[in-house]
Amino acid sequence: MSGLSYSVYIVMCIDGTGSMSPVIDLVKANALRFESDLAAAMESKQKSIDNLRVRVIVFRDIFVDRGEAFVISDFFPLPQERDGFSGFVSGIRATGGGDEPESALEALAIALNSEWVRSGDKRRHVVIVWTDASAHHLEERSRRSNDANCPPGIPDSFSALTALWEGQTVDQSAKRLLVYAPDLYPWPEIQSTWESVVHVASRAGSGLAEVDYSAVLEAIANSV
Repeated sequence: MSGLSYSVYIVMCIDGTGSMSPVIDLVKANALRFESDLAAAMESKQKSIDNLRVRVIVFRDIFVDRGEAFVISDFFPLPQERDGFSGFVSGIRATGGGDEPESALEALAIALNSEWVRSGDKRRHVVIVWTDASAHHLEERSRRSNDANCPPGIPDSFSALTALWEGQTVDQSAKRLLVYAPDLYPWPEIQSTWESVVHVASRAGSGLAEVDYSAVLEAIANSV
């Protein structure tokens, strides 16, 4: 082993709307396998993670699901709180949401505002988004007077969200954003204008093949 200490904080943003029904069980299974599979990927590169914490944000549509649009966990230290993490993930159900688009950008903002680790010789702040849909424009909330349905601190424009990604909330040398979503707004824009982003385009209503999941693990293990 390298002798360095590795701290990895991961926020999983999972689309929990009804259209995710065909793939939600696969997403959940991959989330539950994540700890052991990431450890194996790190081991193959002669690294080990000293401090691994995972947070989950389930999002739907603030204009349809209102108070149930977000289900948010704290960070689970793994393996210490494996049972709590497993219970949270296992309880996710694909329901609600209405038609496209969904509130993925709000979920992304919640993720970026997480309490990220600042210790360790090597750090990684990772956000993973799984969705089969486009996202509402952040500006739409002010037009529809719907701010009350969002947690505090959500930017009211895409440019403000970009500033959050480029600011000091997320460690600029440690950040990674991995997006599994259709080639619809805002995912191509984020891929082309933000740094440290990987967008794997999936077909609406499907996606998250095993190769995609393997790519998540490989990207994290290679970058730490």
